[in-house]
Amino acid sequence: MQSLKVFYLSILLFSFTYIASAQPDRTNYSDAGKLLNEPIDSIFVSKSKRIMMVYNKGRLVKYYPISLGIEPVGRKMYEGDLKTPEGLYYINDRNKYSSYHKNLGISYPNQLDSFYARINGQSPGGEIKIHGFPNKHRKDQEQELLSSDWTIGCIAVADWEIDELYNWVSMYCSILIVP
Repeated sequence: MQSLKVFYLSILLFSFTYIASAQPDRTNYSDAGKLLNEPIDSIFVSKSKRIMMVYNKGRLVKYYPISLGIEPVGRKMYEGDLKTPEGLYYINDRNKYSSYHKNLGISYPNQLDSFYARINGQSPGGEIKIHGFPNKHRKDQEQELLSSDWTIGCIAVADWEIDELYNWVSMYCSILIVP
């Protein structure tokens, strides 16, 4: 357990250093042409920087600009608040027949999320995913989707990016989402 904490702390420190200089501009980001070709065993998401970084055995493999819930600031407190969760989760599902191209399920809510929502008389919600564009979207909508926060709490990437992630992200891969 101690080695797992050290691992996540080192990823967190490296990621903060790295994203301080990263510019998540989808039209011109340095990893855009880089293809994944190895399993992904951990994911780090910075909501404020709108970036998702994927790792293999502690080594940064690639990063993706992301879109978040319509109300991106703050941690998800209950169902319907339109916020993206914050905390440590894992990938717990894969769906290639999603309403949003494809998706990877995130294990929200964890025990803390459920406890907080319940003591406030709310449902924590669920069904938080990493997904692509909505099915049946128009091609001319893609630029707007790529440059705004539009989900109801999920993490969105372009269809070609979720195709890549779907193929390489391991089940039970950890995902750390920070403000």
